[in-house]
Amino acid sequence: MRIRGAVLERIAAPVPFADSAPLTISELELAEPGPGELLVRIEAAGLCHSDLSVVDGNRVRPVPMLLGHEAAGRVEAVGPAEPDIAVGRRVVMTFLPRCGECAGCASEGRTPCIPGSAANNAGELLNGGRRLRRDGAEVHHHLGVSAFATHAVVDRRSVVPVDDDVPPEVAAVLGCAVLTGGGALLNSAPPAKGDRIMVVGLGGVGMAAVLVAVSLGVGEVIAVDTVPEKLALARELGANTALTPAEVAEQGVQAEVVVEAAGNIRAFETAVAATAPGGTTVTVGLPAPDARASISPLALVAQGRSIVGSYLGSAVPSRDIPEYVRLWRAGRLPVERLVSARIGLEQINTAMDELAAGHALRQVIVF
Repeated sequence: MRIRGAVLERIAAPVPFADSAPLTISELELAEPGPGELLVRIEAAGLCHSDLSVVDGNRVRPVPMLLGHEAAGRVEAVGPAEPDIAVGRRVVMTFLPRCGECAGCASEGRTPCIPGSAANNAGELLNGGRRLRRDGAEVHHHLGVSAFATHAVVDRRSVVPVDDDVPPEVAAVLGCAVLTGGGALLNSAPPAKGDRIMVVGLGGVGMAAVLVAVSLGVGEVIAVDTVPEKLALARELGANTALTPAEVAEQGVQAEVVVEAAGNIRAFETAVAATAPGGTTVTVGLPAPDARASISPLALVAQGRSIVGSYLGSAVPSRDIPEYVRLWRAGRLPVERLVSARIGLEQINTAMDELAAGHALRQVIVF
């Protein structure tokens, strides 16, 4: 079938992207779903730093590539060997499929699926190969989803079904921002009663971590960023304290659990320094591959601190997304507050500029 989507033509194009236009809106041919695959009509797709990191070259992927990995949509067709999801069902896309058989899958989310990671790096689906073509030439998939398009063919293991009462924009954000930010707390370093929780970096993932931290109700929630508007929103969402990194250092503020969600070295070093003795730093940001941090190993040893890496919030999406839906239904996780703008597909390059400038939480393409 014919679809329209945002294809990344080249990486590391000069900024502003609105001028260099690394993404073009193209017509593509999408193959029918194969065994264990679904055809999904995309309803909403969020822009995430993981998309930006491919555009700006921090995460090198093969091009041309149809971007987008955080999305929700309706199943329109199923492939042979019919999956257990009916046509018409709303699904949340997740960007790391799990085969269920490898050592990574046996870790209960602690480490990524090995075949899923290999497929993502190659720009393929989990069963192998690509389902996208443009003018007869193959186009790569982004993280098994390629959601910046009217439709996508995805592996069944890349989606989680949700009920119709979950709006598309909420469902989309659950698939990356909430899985990653919330999972840093629920899976990687569950706080105990009375623990202070600090979140460094208040983009979409960091603000989702703030929402989940507040929903847990275990102790003080401290939000950290350099942007005054983001600090103000964190207070509105329930953070007890909102500080700049400089204020954290000047006041010597520390917390038992500190989530770093900015993906840059200064934020990581701020998070490690602000981790209380016996506490845990959870890093979920994606800095450049050659980035290096300076920390004191002695402080880790002498004060019993830990640093934990958490990819996709160490999530098992089929287990975790229903829990976030439950919290949302209960009014304890107002995910819709993370949506900072609703845009059209044609605005994709300008939206990447907004994301790079740190102005946006979650811009959502609405189809």
